[in-house]
Amino acid sequence: MYRASDRVDNEEYIEELQEAADRLDLGTDARSRATDVFLSNLPGENRSKRATLAAALYVGALVAGQERSQSAVADAVGVSRLSVQQHWKELLESVGLDAPDW
Repeated sequence: MYRASDRVDNEEYIEELQEAADRLDLGTDARSRATDVFLSNLPGENRSKRATLAAALYVGALVAGQERSQSAVADAVGVSRLSVQQHWKELLESVGLDAPDW
């Protein structure tokens, strides 16, 4: 869970998330879930926020049934695929879901 002030304090990242979601053609449910995951797992350092944002977007799409590849999400946000790969499972588990065993 996050505070309303977290959303206000991170508005530029939320806008970036929405723009990346546009590039990925994600629906409302995926966007909403990604935003909630991002705001519920805000890193302490600004340099980590874009990686967390990308991983949250990947998780939001996955949970909403609108899967996109890690590479596609990374490209849409402008981070490396490794950034998504390193963070997504932790974020998925933070919302109470188990990572799949692919």
